[in-house]
Amino acid sequence: MRQAIAKEARLGASILRLFFHDCFVNGCDGSILLDDTATFTGEKNAAPNRNSARGFEVIDTIKTNVEAACTATVSCADILALAARDGVVLLGGPSWTVPLGRRDARSASQSGANTQIPSPFSDLSTLISMFRAKGLGPRDLTALSGAHTIGQAQCQFFRSRIYNDTNIDATFAAARRATCPATGADATLAPLDSLTPTRFDNGYYADLVNRRGLLHSDQVLFNGGSQDAVVRSYGAGNAAFFRDFAASMVKLGNITPLTGTSGEIRKNCRLLNSS
Repeated sequence: MRQAIAKEARLGASILRLFFHDCFVNGCDGSILLDDTATFTGEKNAAPNRNSARGFEVIDTIKTNVEAACTATVSCADILALAARDGVVLLGGPSWTVPLGRRDARSASQSGANTQIPSPFSDLSTLISMFRAKGLGPRDLTALSGAHTIGQAQCQFFRSRIYNDTNIDATFAAARRATCPATGADATLAPLDSLTPTRFDNGYYADLVNRRGLLHSDQVLFNGGSQDAVVRSYGAGNAAFFRDFAASMVKLGNITPLTGTSGEIRKNCRLLNSS
């Protein structure tokens, strides 16, 4: 991870997003890493992942090195969980102990990825209910959304916010419109944290308080609702945010893992062992 992030800081965010998208679909089982084949449909081409999920090559490299040292022992699911943590640490964020022992899925669910991963257009009540379905509370939602202190989003996912939402800072909206026109340029990127986009800190929450959330699903956390006080507390300093983010990441990583004799330890994270 150190080598990957030295080459491109954004990869820390990419791996963190992969982990989140993995865990929200049938638990943290490495299913998001599986490639589509002639006889197998994975999750990479589900709407939330298609042309946006990235960092798979980093996991491949780690897996190759781990297999060379200790074959058929460490799952791709555990590698992804550890890589997500290490990326956060390398970009200045908190560390936490990652519980290990996950096994890799022998299946994937494109339909699950399409319906269970929160949308950038979601409102607060929808986000709270989707997180609650995974055993995560509203505070977990607000803490884990702080992952958006790093990384970027495509114009197509924030266009409606900068052109239609009213709870947005006018100067910020104008700056974003300069690179995200009303039509076209769908894949043009903008930082989710306008202050320190490659440093893991509480800048995301400062943006929300100032109505500079990039995604609709970001700003709903601070819009006169139940999470306003939590956002303000995280925006006041890193300590509370870092503590809660680390705790929520452990909870996220514990969503219905495969253990014991369930699943397998994949030799290649992209393919089932039976492939």
